[in-house]
Amino acid sequence: MRKLRTIEMHRLSVEQFRQADKLPLVVVLDNVRSLYNVGSIFRTCDAFRVEALYLCGITATPPHPEVHKTALGAEDSVAWQHFDNTEDAVALLKQKGYHVFAVEQAEGAANLLETSVVNSDVPAAVILGNEVKGVQQQVIDQCDGCIEIPQYGTKHSMNVAITAGIMIWEFAKPYISKL
Repeated sequence: MRKLRTIEMHRLSVEQFRQADKLPLVVVLDNVRSLYNVGSIFRTCDAFRVEALYLCGITATPPHPEVHKTALGAEDSVAWQHFDNTEDAVALLKQKGYHVFAVEQAEGAANLLETSVVNSDVPAAVILGNEVKGVQQQVIDQCDGCIEIPQYGTKHSMNVAITAGIMIWEFAKPYISKL
């Protein structure tokens, strides 16, 4: 087995990416503090051709060297928009017909392993929260539901960029053959 060189991977150009079919998913970051996490999430959104990334509140926006350090240019390919508050982003998504889910430990949250979060007829959005406080309660109140990723260790949370990767993968699985 031989490791492929970048040129052998036949990746899309930024312009080809913009024209390509997208995963019907919007990822919403609710006051994410770490610029490195934001950049990492941009890169994962690029990898799975996520429709858009909404950056809300204090979440950093490009151009920024620390975002670029982990995004490695994905901030140029992935469509993104900034909202002063997450509630406005959720209201817009709901107006456009999206099912909106907060990824949070909450009463009545659906266990990711026990539920199908993908409905191929309806686009979706997932909201990922602040590294310390999670998704704001007033944002959860606007959502169609909460999804919880089960955890079996001693900690009660995971890094937001890792959570984004898990959620994007779950939404992408039914669409992989179409991308």
